[in-house]
Parts: sequence; structure tokens; C-alpha cells
Amino acid sequence: MKIKFIFICCLSLVITSLQAQDKSLYKKEIFTVNNDTLPYRILLPQHYDASKKYPLILVLHGAGERGNDNESQLVHGSTLFLRDSIREKYPAIVVFPQCSASSFWSNVKFDRDASGKRSFNFQSKGAPTIAMDLAQQLLKKIIHDYPVNKKQIYVGGLSMGGMGTFEIVRRNPKLFAAAFPICGGAEPSTAGKLKKVKWWVFHGAVDDVVPPEWSVKMVDALTAVNADVKFSLYPGVNHNSWDNAFAEPTFLSWLFLNSK
Repeated sequence: MKIKFIFICCLSLVITSLQAQDKSLYKKEIFTVNNDTLPYRILLPQHYDASKKYPLILVLHGAGERGNDNESQLVHGSTLFLRDSIREKYPAIVVFPQCSASSFWSNVKFDRDASGKRSFNFQSKGAPTIAMDLAQQLLKKIIHDYPVNKKQIYVGGLSMGGMGTFEIVRRNPKLFAAAFPICGGAEPSTAGKLKKVKWWVFHGAVDDVVPPEWSVKMVDALTAVNADVKFSLYPGVNHNSWDNAFAEPTFLSWLFLNSK
């Protein structure tokens, strides 16, 4: 009888754990403007109440998760917001849009030198990419359709999404309360347009895909304009610094403390 009880308890824990990691809780949606579409997944609070106001988190994925399957964008970071303890403590609306394979979140140009090393030429002006334009319009729709606390709108992302994080804040400097770009980068001269947002920047010190110098430059530029910025540079970590960032013990408590 005792063994049976222990087995049932263990089975219950396994089922609870699986439920907590059930990505199907992110509802599949498609946002369409004219002939352009942006697949996205949206997670509502565990005890959603339309009469309450909730923080909104927009998460921008990396280049490797581009496409139109409305699945790949959940590969990194999505399970953090599915944990029962997190959903209970930090009820929020979480949105993961998916950039098409033919677009990019950030308006950046790429070059390669003779050795094949890639370099980045971040644009400080110019029209947004199709994906960025759709993401901004989707954000407006979410704010309109759901009970969003406009003082607690957050954005973050990794790699291409880290670049997109800097850019979407630049294009909407009064919208966000806090931002968390991971292994990204931007044009440092744009820091003046980013200074009213709270920042936590993350990068791996030996990143050979997006060099850490881009985050260093942005942190220096933000510091120079008196922005509130934290920087975590992880020794020995390559491009997958999102693993370290999402595992930071104070990451979510820092995020949700920020309000406009």
C-alpha cells in the first residue's frame, strides 16, 4: 500500500511537471495585414480575468527559429513562463511572434571579410523590415484587445531578437518599461532614444556568432546617456547566452519591478 502511494505521488509530480511545460498553452494565432502574415503564440495568465490589467511581455526569437510553422519561436525561453510557480507569482500576457524566413527583426546589413567573418552594420534610420512592422502592429492589437497594464510592457529577445529588441524600443521609446536583449546589438548612436527604458543586457564573452563587443558598445552608450542599465557578460559562454540569461535567479523579479 505504501509503495502504491509513493508511485501515485511520483506519477502526480511527473504529470504536473509535464503540464507546466505544455507549450500548447500558448494559443496559436495569425496576424495578417494586407498580404503579410505574422504567426504568433500567446499565453494568458493562469487565472485570467478580463477585468484585471496584466503586464505584457513580447519575446523576439533568433534567426534560427524563423519560418511559418508557429512552433519554432518557442524553442528558447517559452518554458520559463509556463512554470506554475512563475505563472502564479507573475501573472502576465506573454507573446512570441515568428519572423518569416525571408525577413529579419532588425534593419541591419551584413558583410563578410576575406576570411569569411561576418560583420554587422546596424542602421540608425530607415523603414522597418516587414517583420518589425508587423510586430509593432501586432503589439498595438494586443494592447487594444487585451487588458494590458500600459505601465508594464516589456520586450526582450535573443540574437536576431536581441537586435530587434534594441530597434523596437528605438522606434517606440515611450512604450516599454524594461527590455532584455540577449546576444544582440545595435547602432550605439541611437542610445539617446533608448534611455528612458530599464535595460538588462546579456552576452557570452566568447560568442563567435554575434561578437560581445556589440553589447559592450551598447552598454557603454546607454551608460553615457545615464540610462538605467545592467550588464551580464558570461565568461566562457558562446552564442547560447540565453540559457544563462533565462536562468538568472533575479531575472523575472527585476523585470516585473519595472514600471513607467
